[in-house]
Amino acid sequence: MFGIGKDDNDDSRGERQQDFGGNMTHGGSYPAGGGYARDDDDDLRGASEHASRHAGSSGSSDLFSGLLGALTQKKQSLKDEDLDEDDAVKQHKRYYEKDDDEEADDKSVGSAAAMQALKMFTGGQSGNTHETSSQSAFVGLAMAEASKLFDQKASQGKVSSDSSKESAVMKAGEMALKMYLKSSGGGASQSSGSGLLGLASKFL
Repeated sequence: MFGIGKDDNDDSRGERQQDFGGNMTHGGSYPAGGGYARDDDDDLRGASEHASRHAGSSGSSDLFSGLLGALTQKKQSLKDEDLDEDDAVKQHKRYYEKDDDEEADDKSVGSAAAMQALKMFTGGQSGNTHETSSQSAFVGLAMAEASKLFDQKASQGKVSSDSSKESAVMKAGEMALKMYLKSSGGGASQSSGSGLLGLASKFL
């Protein structure tokens, strides 16, 4: 599409810069680091922007970008962790369908938010267009949902004393990333869109 006549590498850089305004290119304001494969770094690099956009007043880009740095470091270990889908479904029903009076904690809020993100993401309610199979969009949406849910419960005085918003948002990011990695088999992100749909169809 762009830069006809240039070599393939220049073409791909031109397209990325055109699509993302330069924010996603290497050497930008959000460096890759960590020594992971370049594709993995790219997959989470835009998550902070997605999260802050969906969270609105419930979360800042500083909150999300700080947590995403830690999440990126954990990505390799999360691939090997079990995904408790049954508990995630249970917590989703608890928070989004029943709205019970029990105190919320960071783990259950994170699980419920990740499942809500899965529901929104695969149902076309996330506001994404060409990014529907993007790892960063899905993880960012889960973190935003956790931020909003935690604030909602806190305003009702229904948050346990040992829970924090940062931890709830981090738990949501971890759960969403595990969902994504499981749905795509831990491989390339091209299959993630259909993989997440398959995962969602089992629970929602």
